Amino acid sequence: MQILETSLPGVQLVRPKLFGDDRGWFTETFNSERFEQSGLPASFAQDNQSFSVRGVLRGLHYQLGQPQGKLVRVLSGHIWDVAVDIRKSSPHFGKWAGFHLKPRTEDNQLEMLWIPEGFAHGFLVLSETAEVLYKTTRGYYPAGERSILWNDPTLKIDWPVEGLTPSVSSKDAVGKLLTEADLPE
Repeated sequence: MQILETSLPGVQLVRPKLFGDDRGWFTETFNSERFEQSGLPASFAQDNQSFSVRGVLRGLHYQLGQPQGKLVRVLSGHIWDVAVDIRKSSPHFGKWAGFHLKPRTEDNQLEMLWIPEGFAHGFLVLSETAEVLYKTTRGYYPAGERSILWNDPTLKIDWPVEGLTPSVSSKDAVGKLLTEADLPE
């Protein structure tokens, strides 16, 4: 397994080793010992899977009280995945990083994105459809559910929306600006 640092400290790209031949390939997408040895969580509480059509934008989501770390993997399609540091005490507060995620990278690698607790998360579907699977370090906690507006002008996220009109849920449409949001301590 290869761990790649990104421009946003704590957010990492995870590339499991693929074993293949002319019949196909095999990989371990999660192994608790290997994850622990790499500094990643060794256990997860919940798996979530979504199916979305082109132009769907989900996020930017986070939870108070029971924050979730997320290990994101695209099963089909192509998304632009974004992580935003919302930890008030962080030197990177309000900074974001975006990643093109597909089932396999251009160099034929399987790639997952690790987003630790204390970060908001969202994604935009760029293909006709996309299926996204993500593991979370804690279960869903409805009372702590929060959303920051995907197009918050203070964040200046460079969403690749050319030719797309993002489709957001009614809940995400009324998300808060970062400057007005309830944030983790």
